[in-house]
Amino acid sequence: MIGRREFITLLGAAALSSPLVAHAQQFGRVRRIAVLMNNAEDDPEGQARVAAFRQGLQALGWTEGSNLRIDWYWTAGDIGRIRSDVMELARVAPDIIVANGRVILSEAVQAIPSIPIVFVLVTDPVGQGFISSLARPGGNVTGFTFFEYAMFGKSLELLKNVAPAVTRVGFIFNPDMSAYYDQFLPGFETDTRRYLVELTVARVGTEAEIQTAIAKLAAAPGGGLMVPPDAYTLVNRELIVQSTAHHRLPVIYSYRQAIKEGGLMSYGPETSDIFRRSASYVDRILKGANPAELPAQAPDKFEFAINLKTATALGLTVAPTVIALADEVIE
Repeated sequence: MIGRREFITLLGAAALSSPLVAHAQQFGRVRRIAVLMNNAEDDPEGQARVAAFRQGLQALGWTEGSNLRIDWYWTAGDIGRIRSDVMELARVAPDIIVANGRVILSEAVQAIPSIPIVFVLVTDPVGQGFISSLARPGGNVTGFTFFEYAMFGKSLELLKNVAPAVTRVGFIFNPDMSAYYDQFLPGFETDTRRYLVELTVARVGTEAEIQTAIAKLAAAPGGGLMVPPDAYTLVNRELIVQSTAHHRLPVIYSYRQAIKEGGLMSYGPETSDIFRRSASYVDRILKGANPAELPAQAPDKFEFAINLKTATALGLTVAPTVIALADEVIE
Protein backbone atom coordinates (compact mmCIF):
# COMPACT_ATOMS: atom_id res chain seq x y z
CA MET A 1 0.00 0.00 0.00
CA ILE A 2 1.22 3.50 -0.84
CA GLY A 3 1.36 5.88 2.07
CA ARG A 4 -0.04 9.39 2.01
CA ARG A 5 3.42 10.99 1.70
CA GLU A 6 4.47 8.68 -1.13
CA PHE A 7 1.16 9.32 -2.92
CA ILE A 8 1.63 13.09 -2.74
CA THR A 9 5.20 12.73 -4.00
CA LEU A 10 4.09 10.62 -6.97
CA LEU A 11 1.22 12.99 -7.72
CA GLY A 12 3.56 15.98 -7.71
CA ALA A 13 6.03 14.25 -10.00
CA ALA A 14 3.27 13.37 -12.44
CA ALA A 15 2.01 16.93 -12.47
CA LEU A 16 5.45 18.33 -13.12
CA SER A 17 5.96 15.96 -16.01
CA SER A 18 2.70 16.89 -17.75
CA PRO A 19 3.04 18.74 -21.10
CA LEU A 20 1.15 21.81 -19.87
CA VAL A 21 3.37 22.26 -16.84
CA ALA A 22 6.50 21.58 -18.85
CA HIS A 23 5.43 24.23 -21.35
CA ALA A 24 4.67 26.70 -18.57
CA GLN A 25 8.09 26.13 -17.03
CA GLN A 26 9.78 26.57 -20.39
CA PHE A 27 7.83 29.75 -21.12
CA GLY A 28 8.54 31.05 -17.63
CA ARG A 29 12.31 31.03 -17.97
CA VAL A 30 14.16 33.85 -19.69
CA ARG A 31 14.57 32.96 -23.35
CA ARG A 32 17.52 34.14 -25.42
CA ILE A 33 17.54 35.18 -29.06
CA ALA A 34 20.26 36.66 -31.24
CA VAL A 35 19.53 39.22 -33.95
CA LEU A 36 22.14 39.77 -36.66
CA MET A 37 21.54 42.99 -38.60
CA ASN A 38 23.20 43.88 -41.88
CA ASN A 39 23.05 47.59 -40.96
CA ALA A 40 25.51 49.63 -38.96
CA GLU A 41 24.29 50.42 -35.45
CA ASP A 42 23.98 54.16 -36.18
CA ASP A 43 21.91 53.56 -39.34
CA PRO A 44 18.39 55.08 -38.90
CA GLU A 45 16.96 52.41 -41.21
CA GLY A 46 18.35 49.67 -38.98
CA GLN A 47 17.08 51.34 -35.81
CA ALA A 48 13.59 51.63 -37.31
CA ARG A 49 13.63 47.92 -38.10
CA VAL A 50 14.75 47.03 -34.58
CA ALA A 51 12.07 49.25 -33.03
CA ALA A 52 9.38 47.52 -35.10
CA PHE A 53 10.73 44.09 -34.14
CA ARG A 54 10.65 45.02 -30.44
CA GLN A 55 7.08 46.31 -30.79
CA GLY A 56 6.04 43.05 -32.41
CA LEU A 57 7.55 41.02 -29.58
CA GLN A 58 6.03 43.22 -26.87
CA ALA A 59 2.58 42.84 -28.43
CA LEU A 60 3.00 39.08 -28.01
CA GLY A 61 4.04 39.29 -24.37
CA TRP A 62 7.83 39.29 -24.71
CA THR A 63 9.67 42.01 -22.81
CA GLU A 64 13.39 42.50 -23.24
CA GLY A 65 15.09 42.32 -19.85
CA SER A 66 12.14 40.46 -18.29
CA ASN A 67 11.28 37.16 -19.97
CA LEU A 68 13.51 37.69 -22.99
CA ARG A 69 17.16 38.44 -23.60
CA ILE A 70 18.14 39.78 -27.03
CA ASP A 71 21.75 39.89 -28.20
CA TRP A 72 22.11 42.46 -30.99
CA TYR A 73 24.83 42.19 -33.62
CA TRP A 74 25.37 45.07 -36.06
CA THR A 75 27.51 43.80 -38.92
CA ALA A 76 27.34 46.78 -41.33
CA GLY A 77 27.44 44.27 -44.17
CA ASP A 78 31.05 43.33 -43.34
CA ILE A 79 31.67 39.65 -44.10
CA GLY A 80 34.50 39.37 -41.58
CA ARG A 81 32.33 40.74 -38.79
CA ILE A 82 29.44 38.50 -39.86
CA ARG A 83 31.60 35.39 -39.62
CA SER A 84 33.03 36.45 -36.26
CA ASP A 85 29.56 37.09 -34.84
CA VAL A 86 28.25 33.77 -36.13
CA MET A 87 31.16 31.94 -34.50
CA GLU A 88 30.29 33.63 -31.22
CA LEU A 89 26.69 32.47 -31.58
CA ALA A 90 27.86 28.90 -32.08
CA ARG A 91 29.40 29.17 -28.62
CA VAL A 92 26.52 31.07 -26.98
CA ALA A 93 23.78 28.83 -28.48
CA PRO A 94 20.72 31.09 -28.25
CA ASP A 95 17.20 29.66 -28.57
CA ILE A 96 16.65 31.34 -31.95
CA ILE A 97 18.70 33.34 -34.45
CA VAL A 98 17.13 36.15 -36.47
CA ALA A 99 19.17 36.63 -39.65
CA ASN A 100 18.76 39.88 -41.60
CA GLY A 101 19.86 39.28 -45.18
CA ARG A 102 21.23 36.52 -47.39
CA VAL A 103 24.89 36.64 -46.40
CA ILE A 104 24.13 36.50 -42.68
CA LEU A 105 21.65 33.68 -43.25
CA SER A 106 24.14 31.70 -45.34
CA GLU A 107 26.88 31.95 -42.72
CA ALA A 108 24.50 31.05 -39.87
CA VAL A 109 23.02 28.04 -41.67
CA GLN A 110 26.47 26.64 -42.41
CA ALA A 111 27.93 27.23 -38.95
CA ILE A 112 24.94 26.54 -36.67
CA PRO A 113 22.47 24.20 -38.41
CA SER A 114 21.00 22.98 -35.12
CA ILE A 115 19.56 26.33 -33.97
CA PRO A 116 16.22 27.53 -35.42
CA ILE A 117 16.67 30.53 -37.71
CA VAL A 118 14.11 33.14 -38.74
CA PHE A 119 15.38 35.05 -41.76
CA VAL A 120 14.24 38.56 -42.60
CA LEU A 121 14.56 40.37 -45.95
CA VAL A 122 16.08 37.49 -47.89
CA THR A 123 15.57 37.22 -51.65
CA ASP A 124 14.69 33.87 -53.27
CA PRO A 125 15.35 31.57 -50.27
CA VAL A 126 14.13 28.55 -52.27
CA GLY A 127 16.40 29.19 -55.26
CA GLN A 128 19.36 29.67 -52.95
CA GLY A 129 18.71 26.37 -51.20
CA PHE A 130 17.88 27.70 -47.74
CA ILE A 131 14.40 26.14 -47.71
CA SER A 132 12.62 23.44 -49.73
CA SER A 133 9.57 25.54 -50.59
CA LEU A 134 7.79 28.66 -49.39
CA ALA A 135 4.80 26.61 -48.20
CA ARG A 136 6.85 24.00 -46.32
CA PRO A 137 10.42 25.11 -45.61
CA GLY A 138 11.26 21.60 -44.45
CA GLY A 139 14.23 22.32 -42.20
CA ASN A 140 15.31 24.49 -39.28
CA VAL A 141 14.94 27.72 -41.25
CA THR A 142 11.93 29.86 -42.17
CA GLY A 143 11.17 33.54 -42.39
CA PHE A 144 10.25 36.54 -44.49
CA THR A 145 11.37 37.32 -48.02
CA PHE A 146 11.98 40.77 -49.49
CA PHE A 147 12.39 41.06 -53.23
CA GLU A 148 9.51 40.13 -55.52
CA TYR A 149 10.03 39.99 -59.27
CA ALA A 150 7.13 42.40 -59.88
CA MET A 151 9.08 45.09 -57.98
CA PHE A 152 11.41 45.59 -60.95
CA GLY A 153 8.65 46.34 -63.44
CA LYS A 154 6.83 48.66 -61.03
CA SER A 155 10.05 50.50 -60.14
CA LEU A 156 10.87 50.95 -63.82
CA GLU A 157 7.36 52.26 -64.49
CA LEU A 158 7.66 54.82 -61.69
CA LEU A 159 11.12 55.89 -62.85
CA LYS A 160 9.83 56.49 -66.38
CA ASN A 161 6.80 58.39 -65.09
CA VAL A 162 9.00 60.77 -63.11
CA ALA A 163 11.94 60.92 -65.56
CA PRO A 164 10.50 60.15 -69.03
CA ALA A 165 13.79 61.05 -70.75
CA VAL A 166 15.46 57.92 -69.30
CA THR A 167 16.43 55.51 -72.09
CA ARG A 168 19.23 53.63 -70.28
CA VAL A 169 18.79 52.28 -66.78
CA GLY A 170 21.54 50.85 -64.60
CA PHE A 171 20.92 47.98 -62.19
CA ILE A 172 23.55 48.15 -59.45
CA PHE A 173 24.37 45.40 -56.95
CA ASN A 174 27.22 43.52 -55.27
CA PRO A 175 27.49 39.99 -56.76
CA ASP A 176 29.28 38.70 -53.66
CA MET A 177 26.21 39.50 -51.57
CA SER A 178 23.40 39.30 -54.13
CA ALA A 179 24.51 36.88 -56.85
CA TYR A 180 20.91 35.68 -57.25
CA TYR A 181 20.06 38.77 -59.32
CA ASP A 182 21.90 37.25 -62.27
CA GLN A 183 19.12 34.69 -62.71
CA PHE A 184 16.52 37.48 -62.92
CA LEU A 185 18.35 39.59 -65.51
CA PRO A 186 16.79 37.98 -68.64
CA GLY A 187 13.35 38.80 -67.28
CA PHE A 188 14.46 42.32 -66.34
CA GLU A 189 15.67 42.88 -69.90
CA THR A 190 12.22 41.90 -71.19
CA ASP A 191 10.66 44.52 -68.90
CA THR A 192 13.06 47.24 -70.02
CA ARG A 193 12.34 46.56 -73.70
CA ARG A 194 8.65 47.04 -72.97
CA TYR A 195 9.49 50.56 -71.80
CA LEU A 196 11.96 51.13 -74.68
CA VAL A 197 14.81 51.27 -72.19
CA GLU A 198 18.25 49.63 -72.38
CA LEU A 199 19.39 47.72 -69.28
CA THR A 200 22.95 48.18 -68.03
CA VAL A 201 24.17 45.92 -65.22
CA ALA A 202 26.65 47.41 -62.76
CA ARG A 203 28.33 44.84 -60.50
CA VAL A 204 30.18 46.64 -57.72
CA GLY A 205 32.22 45.68 -54.69
CA THR A 206 34.05 48.86 -53.66
CA GLU A 207 33.18 52.52 -53.21
CA ALA A 208 35.37 53.36 -56.21
CA GLU A 209 33.41 50.90 -58.36
CA ILE A 210 30.14 52.49 -57.26
CA GLN A 211 31.38 55.94 -58.26
CA THR A 212 32.75 54.68 -61.59
CA ALA A 213 29.51 52.89 -62.47
CA ILE A 214 27.46 56.01 -61.75
CA ALA A 215 29.83 58.25 -63.72
CA LYS A 216 29.66 55.93 -66.76
CA LEU A 217 25.88 55.82 -66.63
CA ALA A 218 25.70 59.62 -66.47
CA ALA A 219 28.28 60.19 -69.21
CA ALA A 220 25.60 60.26 -71.93
CA PRO A 221 22.03 61.64 -71.88
CA GLY A 222 19.13 59.41 -70.89
CA GLY A 223 20.73 57.64 -67.94
CA GLY A 224 18.85 56.43 -64.86
CA LEU A 225 19.55 54.03 -62.01
CA MET A 226 17.72 51.35 -60.05
CA VAL A 227 19.06 50.31 -56.65
CA PRO A 228 17.54 46.93 -55.69
CA PRO A 229 17.59 45.31 -52.25
CA ASP A 230 21.25 44.56 -51.55
CA ALA A 231 23.11 44.71 -48.24
CA TYR A 232 26.12 46.39 -49.82
CA THR A 233 24.21 49.18 -51.56
CA LEU A 234 22.12 49.64 -48.41
CA VAL A 235 25.22 50.32 -46.35
CA ASN A 236 26.61 52.57 -49.12
CA ARG A 237 23.38 54.38 -49.97
CA GLU A 238 24.73 57.74 -48.75
CA LEU A 239 27.56 57.49 -51.28
CA ILE A 240 25.08 56.54 -54.03
CA VAL A 241 22.79 59.46 -53.14
CA GLN A 242 25.67 61.94 -53.18
CA SER A 243 27.27 60.59 -56.35
CA THR A 244 24.03 60.47 -58.35
CA ALA A 245 23.15 63.99 -57.18
CA HIS A 246 26.55 65.19 -58.38
CA HIS A 247 25.96 63.61 -61.80
CA ARG A 248 22.27 64.67 -61.87
CA LEU A 249 21.14 61.08 -62.39
CA PRO A 250 17.53 60.09 -61.56
CA VAL A 251 17.41 57.07 -59.24
CA ILE A 252 14.78 54.81 -57.71
CA TYR A 253 15.76 52.95 -54.53
CA SER A 254 14.24 50.01 -52.70
CA TYR A 255 14.54 51.64 -49.27
CA ARG A 256 12.54 54.68 -48.12
CA GLN A 257 15.40 55.86 -45.89
CA ALA A 258 17.38 56.85 -49.01
CA ILE A 259 14.67 59.40 -49.85
CA LYS A 260 14.96 60.98 -46.42
CA GLU A 261 18.69 61.33 -47.14
CA GLY A 262 18.21 63.12 -50.48
CA GLY A 263 17.41 60.33 -52.93
CA LEU A 264 14.80 60.96 -55.63
CA MET A 265 12.30 58.17 -54.96
CA SER A 266 11.85 54.65 -53.64
CA TYR A 267 9.55 51.71 -54.13
CA GLY A 268 9.66 48.50 -52.15
CA PRO A 269 8.31 46.50 -49.24
CA GLU A 270 7.83 48.29 -45.95
CA THR A 271 10.84 46.83 -44.15
CA SER A 272 9.77 47.81 -40.64
CA ASP A 273 6.48 46.00 -41.18
CA ILE A 274 8.36 42.85 -42.21
CA PHE A 275 10.47 43.01 -39.05
CA ARG A 276 7.33 43.50 -36.97
CA ARG A 277 5.76 40.44 -38.61
CA SER A 278 8.91 38.37 -38.05
CA ALA A 279 8.37 38.69 -34.29
CA SER A 280 5.33 36.42 -34.66
CA TYR A 281 7.52 33.56 -35.91
CA VAL A 282 10.01 34.08 -33.10
CA ASP A 283 7.09 33.89 -30.68
CA ARG A 284 5.68 30.72 -32.23
CA ILE A 285 9.04 28.92 -32.30
CA LEU A 286 9.79 29.87 -28.69
CA LYS A 287 6.43 28.31 -27.81
CA GLY A 288 7.27 25.06 -29.57
CA ALA A 289 6.37 25.50 -33.25
CA ASN A 290 8.48 23.66 -35.82
CA PRO A 291 10.20 26.03 -38.33
CA ALA A 292 9.83 23.34 -41.01
CA GLU A 293 6.05 23.78 -40.83
CA LEU A 294 5.92 27.59 -40.76
CA PRO A 295 5.47 28.86 -44.36
CA ALA A 296 7.97 31.47 -45.52
CA GLN A 297 6.13 34.76 -45.95
CA ALA A 298 6.33 37.21 -48.86
CA PRO A 299 5.98 41.00 -48.46
CA ASP A 300 2.36 42.15 -48.32
CA LYS A 301 2.82 45.89 -47.88
CA PHE A 302 4.69 48.07 -50.40
CA GLU A 303 5.42 51.79 -50.24
CA PHE A 304 6.27 54.52 -52.73
CA ALA A 305 8.05 57.67 -51.57
CA ILE A 306 9.29 60.68 -53.53
CA ASN A 307 11.46 63.68 -52.72
CA LEU A 308 10.13 66.70 -54.64
CA LYS A 309 13.07 68.85 -53.56
CA THR A 310 15.44 66.41 -55.27
CA ALA A 311 13.16 66.26 -58.31
CA THR A 312 13.35 70.04 -58.64
CA ALA A 313 17.13 69.97 -58.32
CA LEU A 314 17.23 67.47 -61.20
CA GLY A 315 14.93 69.63 -63.32
CA LEU A 316 12.09 67.11 -63.16
CA THR A 317 8.42 68.01 -62.97
CA VAL A 318 6.42 65.38 -61.12
CA ALA A 319 2.83 65.00 -62.30
CA PRO A 320 0.06 65.31 -59.67
CA THR A 321 -1.10 61.80 -60.61
CA VAL A 322 2.29 60.41 -59.56
CA ILE A 323 2.33 62.43 -56.34
CA ALA A 324 -1.11 61.04 -55.53
CA LEU A 325 0.34 57.51 -55.63
CA ALA A 326 3.01 58.28 -53.03
CA ASP A 327 2.80 57.06 -49.44
CA GLU A 328 5.28 59.77 -48.47
CA VAL A 329 6.14 63.04 -50.19
CA ILE A 330 9.09 65.16 -49.10
CA GLU A 331 8.47 68.75 -50.21
